[in-house]
Amino acid sequence: MLVNGPRWTRCCRAMLNSVHSVSRGTVGVRRTLLHPGSPATTGTSYRGKKDDTRLFTPIPIRPSPDDINVGAELTGALDKAEMLKVILKFSNRKEIKFLCLENGIDSNLQQQAFVSFRKYCLDTDALPADLHVVLSDILQGAGHVDDIFPYFLRHVKQIFPHLECMDDLKKISDLRQPANWYPSARGMNRKVIFHSGPTNSGKTYHAMERFLAAKSGVYCGPLKLLASEVYNKSNQRGTACDLVTGEERKFANPEGKPSAHVACTVEMTSINTPYEVAVIDEIQLLKDVGRGWAWTRAFLGLMAEEIHVCGEPGTADLLQKLCETTHESLEVRNYKRLTPLHIEEQALQTLDNVLPGDCIVCFSKNDIYAVSREIEARGKEVAVIYGGLPPGTKLAQAAKFNDPNNSCKVLVATDAIGMGLNLSIRRVIFYSMIKPTMNQKGEKEMDTISVSAALQIAGRAGRYGMKWEEGYVTTFKAEDLPTLKGILGQTPDPLTQAGLHPTADMIELYAYHLPNATLSNLMEIFVSLSTVDDSLYFMCNTEDFKFLAETIQHVPLPLRARYIFCCAPINRNMPFVCSMFLKYARRYSRNEPVTFDWLCNQCGWPFQLPRTIIDLVHLEAVFDVLDLYLWLSYRFPDLFPDEKLVRDIQRELDDIIQQGVFQITKLLKNSETAVSTNTPDEDSFVMRQKKSKYYREAGAGAGGTRGRLTERLLAQGLLTPAMLQELKQEWDQQAKRTGKGGGGADDEDDPFDGTRGRLTERLLAQGLLTPAMLQELKQEWDQQANVTGKGGGGADDEDDPFDGGKKGPGRRKGSRKMK
Repeated sequence: MLVNGPRWTRCCRAMLNSVHSVSRGTVGVRRTLLHPGSPATTGTSYRGKKDDTRLFTPIPIRPSPDDINVGAELTGALDKAEMLKVILKFSNRKEIKFLCLENGIDSNLQQQAFVSFRKYCLDTDALPADLHVVLSDILQGAGHVDDIFPYFLRHVKQIFPHLECMDDLKKISDLRQPANWYPSARGMNRKVIFHSGPTNSGKTYHAMERFLAAKSGVYCGPLKLLASEVYNKSNQRGTACDLVTGEERKFANPEGKPSAHVACTVEMTSINTPYEVAVIDEIQLLKDVGRGWAWTRAFLGLMAEEIHVCGEPGTADLLQKLCETTHESLEVRNYKRLTPLHIEEQALQTLDNVLPGDCIVCFSKNDIYAVSREIEARGKEVAVIYGGLPPGTKLAQAAKFNDPNNSCKVLVATDAIGMGLNLSIRRVIFYSMIKPTMNQKGEKEMDTISVSAALQIAGRAGRYGMKWEEGYVTTFKAEDLPTLKGILGQTPDPLTQAGLHPTADMIELYAYHLPNATLSNLMEIFVSLSTVDDSLYFMCNTEDFKFLAETIQHVPLPLRARYIFCCAPINRNMPFVCSMFLKYARRYSRNEPVTFDWLCNQCGWPFQLPRTIIDLVHLEAVFDVLDLYLWLSYRFPDLFPDEKLVRDIQRELDDIIQQGVFQITKLLKNSETAVSTNTPDEDSFVMRQKKSKYYREAGAGAGGTRGRLTERLLAQGLLTPAMLQELKQEWDQQAKRTGKGGGGADDEDDPFDGTRGRLTERLLAQGLLTPAMLQELKQEWDQQANVTGKGGGGADDEDDPFDGGKKGPGRRKGSRKMK
């Protein structure tokens, strides 16, 4: 008998079958293959999103160099060229592809699997003995090419481990019954009361009276300002109350003993502590695409005898349906507005018509800066409030505006005034009816303000118990007034869905099954496989979480710590904050304490008064960095040990920012912010946004549209049109010096490397721009120049480089550059 003959090979294979079993009924057994058109076996039916196998990446298999080539000793070496032909024939057979589908390997996975298997077979010196013997049989004509499938399947399950645990993954991400996640709450007979009414109707007041009268209670609010207000008022009225936010803990008891009452931000709500009364404020935020999950968690999970929820009337139907899932009844108490609100028949039209008690609401920082400067140019003092300001600064600006003895009688603000601040406003003036919003995909959109938001903002006029007990509302532009009347004449659309978000425990279970997946990838897979009752719930946006996960992916961290870091509430559009976030994670991974001295060195303490708007924005970013430190200090106190010292310099920084905002007009002048004498035209910002969105969707890239990064920097107030022009001039001058001409988009060098201009260096040093962002800006400029036919757009061109030839607003002769 020939040692390498077919009979010897079959004997070897029979012997190996008893040792190297792949799976029951696979090795050495010819499978009955599906013919084209045969139905594949179906498994458990899941009602949810379609599996997106593109999220699964193959795990590389690295054979040990010490493996003994048993197969070669038994059957001899394999001819690689002939083996390649066999594997290609195997991968092209329709029957094999249908059998793959039967085993959960779709066309996307098949393509990757065939490539991986072919590479594995050709590059591995010592193949598993059973696979080696089967390939030898086929090459000698004693086997069929289909005999490879069991070994191919084994390889696929090694590179795609999710195939072995898909049912487990789907069970983990089955979110159809979130009420069952809270057995302690389900074991109570909770009484749910909905205080329903518009802004300034007293609904929250009545709920808080019950809170103060109870033996124990918890207040859950959307903002630190609201939680702090409840904390202060409760203690002033003799009810000992603690404060718990993501960055701060305060105890009413000097010895630090917990009180029976606590005011907290909704994310910090304890679902393991029993209370007599719980108050959940602004319950309509169940629908929020970013934070809605926190209201859902509080509503379903709080262990309280009475749950008092306050919010818009449109939430009632959704609350009723949620109560049905918890087998609880809902009592609705309706409230009406306590003071009248009038829609004026005339638009403001000019800032000369601004009166004491007016609040002009803008939806971009550029508009806030422009309006503030124009009003102060008319000899009137203004207070300024927007979302990026620290809480102390917001309160100081509110106090300045409310003080009857203060000369400041006008407020310019964003929709940040919608909640959290008590303001004595006589008239609300909408500077624009277009507002940036975030959709469920995490995409920013410019659209007409929603009914809910308009009512919330307009309702701030004429507050009960304050100076102006009758409120008025109008628009700045006459053409917006009919839109405002139409919106305020409607009722908000009823809420239909509440937000959900995967918990840390769920992600940890996913990581157990998919140990080689990144945290960002785990989140993507979870969302893809999640099963949600679409009639009641939606999956909250996870883009910020994934962005932070990708930022620190290369930093070695335990999964639980990595998850906590990625839950940090930071603005991912602030480069300096993101940079410090990464530095925090690196020091944590090295087990190096983040000390006060190290932090001061990174943040540039002691702080200086801002001279320009860009300085002010940077200080706001530093404040957020300190906030992030405090947030982490309560979760990792051993490595973020200097909470008290950091809080002290944060208060100092808050005072400095307050002083900067008090003299915001001076900062604007120093920044040479582009402001025209005809303020109504400044709202072209939103028109350019609309036009840019249209061209992007149409794929036109038409002239006169700014790039996405440029628009984002303008919208955030990090850059002004004048600063864009100065950056462009610096780039043109650098291009002339280096002889690169216009610096085409294909040039991948840092456009300012080595010969950066003064403004460029300053923006980089403050962390407001990164070299990568500069490169992206350069490419946007080149693309715009190619479209408009302006070529490189020389330094002598004084037009806004992204405004299609339109003169930059406020670009006046003789204006000096920012120093």
